[in-house]
Amino acid sequence: MTDLRLGVNIDHVATIRNARGGDHPDPVRAALMAAAAGADGITAHLREDRRHITDADIARLMAEIDLPLNLEMAATEEMLEIALRHRPHAACIVPERREERTTEGGLDAAGLYNQLAYFVDRLGAANVRVSLFIEPAPEQIEAAIRLRAPVVELHTGAYAHLTGEARAAELKRLSDAAALAHKNGIEVHAGHGLTFDNVQPVAAIPQLKELNIGHFLIGEAIFTGLEASVSRMRALMDEAR
Repeated sequence: MTDLRLGVNIDHVATIRNARGGDHPDPVRAALMAAAAGADGITAHLREDRRHITDADIARLMAEIDLPLNLEMAATEEMLEIALRHRPHAACIVPERREERTTEGGLDAAGLYNQLAYFVDRLGAANVRVSLFIEPAPEQIEAAIRLRAPVVELHTGAYAHLTGEARAAELKRLSDAAALAHKNGIEVHAGHGLTFDNVQPVAAIPQLKELNIGHFLIGEAIFTGLEASVSRMRALMDEAR
């Protein structure tokens, strides 16, 4: 296994299924195909409005896949109860607004410290690896340190949408944040908006241990197939190392 893991987010297989109802395409089948193509883990976001992944999907993923499951979740009592019932390998706490199309930024770990401490403690006590999805900013890393979160996932959305010097500056922010977190004993992941064209500079950040990528891989699979999409991303990440 490479020292940089690939987590494949299967949310948008469920989005396509839910557009017509029924059982097809099956996100669990997608998870199995991603595993065969080189994924190291599966990510699924159980949103409060169940717009893509459903409770039944989480139960089946826990029962039917061998890879670690990373459950993305909002910091709510409902989601905590679900996470404690299933006990996935990991739970990544993300910000969530009903009206957003996708996660629009990182969690304000600094501003929500008191609220998040409860969730980090409860999940950790159940041996669920807790991750905080945050912006690559020193104050957010420092909040994660105080919260004793074992993992942070850096939001790469700004990097993905910028160009030229602005992108280079954002890449430096990501690199500096990864170094700060790593120096303080936190495992560092990253994700959001990563594609074949922009993944390698992020993958080359030495402190990163995992990239979580979903929408692009599922979209590319329409044209090339899911196994080819995941395999190419895996190869690009490995080349960057």
